[in-house]
Amino acid sequence: MADAPAPRPSWLAGTPGNWSVLLHVQPGASRSASAGTHDGCLKLRIAAPPIDGRANDAVRAFLSERLGVAKAAIRIEHGDMSRRKRVRVMADCSEAELIDRLGA
Repeated sequence: MADAPAPRPSWLAGTPGNWSVLLHVQPGASRSASAGTHDGCLKLRIAAPPIDGRANDAVRAFLSERLGVAKAAIRIEHGDMSRRKRVRVMADCSEAELIDRLGA
């Protein structure tokens, strides 16, 4: 009997090419990295400070690098001025690949 697939994380929704990711962002960290989950969100520690949109730019750059997509393929849909964000990711990869690339 085959093992059942792991349930989808609460922070991830969508389909290949059109993913929605819930993030909890901690700006001002010593280095940018995935840091597990927090309150149903994928937690990211971001080295940039939360000044003049620098942390949001760093979130887009971090996700772009990790997922191998252009920064233009990543859009912050909700939470521009908040630690909790909903991000739209136009990455044509499977759910398992996305989770693995984000280090979750």
